[in-house]
Amino acid sequence: MNNILQVNNLCLGYQKENILHDISFSVNRGEFISVIGPNGSGKTTLIKAISKYITPRQGAIYLNGENIQNLSGKEIAKLIAVVMQSADPVAMSVEDYVLLGRLPFMEKFQFFESRKDIEIVRNYMALTDILKLKTSRMNEISGGERQLASIARALTQSPSLLVLDEPTSHLDITHQVQILDLISSLKQKLSLTVLMVLHDLNLAAEYSDRLILLNKPKVKHNLKSSTIYKTGTPDEVITESSINEVYNTRVIVKNNPVSSKPCIFLVNQNQLDQNILNRGE
Repeated sequence: MNNILQVNNLCLGYQKENILHDISFSVNRGEFISVIGPNGSGKTTLIKAISKYITPRQGAIYLNGENIQNLSGKEIAKLIAVVMQSADPVAMSVEDYVLLGRLPFMEKFQFFESRKDIEIVRNYMALTDILKLKTSRMNEISGGERQLASIARALTQSPSLLVLDEPTSHLDITHQVQILDLISSLKQKLSLTVLMVLHDLNLAAEYSDRLILLNKPKVKHNLKSSTIYKTGTPDEVITESSINEVYNTRVIVKNNPVSSKPCIFLVNQNQLDQNILNRGE
């Protein structure tokens, strides 16, 4: 089976409110897919459902052909590793924090990590360039370093699918590029499959094989929950018409001169209006 993740006719919500409806897509092995969409369109809610933090109201999620509702939390943790928006600045060493990723593999009545666990943890700490921080406390390092520690912890789970929810939020451009370069490199080295929520459309277009664009409902359409507006390659999804429709924002889309991936340029509406007046249009 080439699909590692299959989402069928998903409906998600909280209490009486529906957040997402009729969500269907698949993720193939080795793909890097990003979920994009406006604030409030349900991106994080979708990630929570895939990670089995919340239960779908309708539809099903299959991991390696198995409905995740039939899998235990421990079984899921051996298949999916999740990195949230930011790591808690807990007062524990970086190495101890990364070691938490090995918990699903501990046997009953095993209270201490094995030599193998230590080797795995230090290997991924080296790959994410935080081995030098192993004795530092999580609450004493930078936000970017904490995020790298979260990624290292996720990798120690030896996942088939790495799921990340806004891993570059609140980070400067240096750390954003560092983290996405790292994930892209690890995807190749470890044959990882990556599903990521990204807020920055240019970063999503630059690093992803495919995009899933969620559309927040418009009041005039009398819809109460988001659905998928378009899915496809960055060239197919990141278009001026798509961004205008979904984000209600005028943009210009050009190709990156290095990667040829689509790149969005914002349009100053006041400047645009002035240009139109100057041309007499």
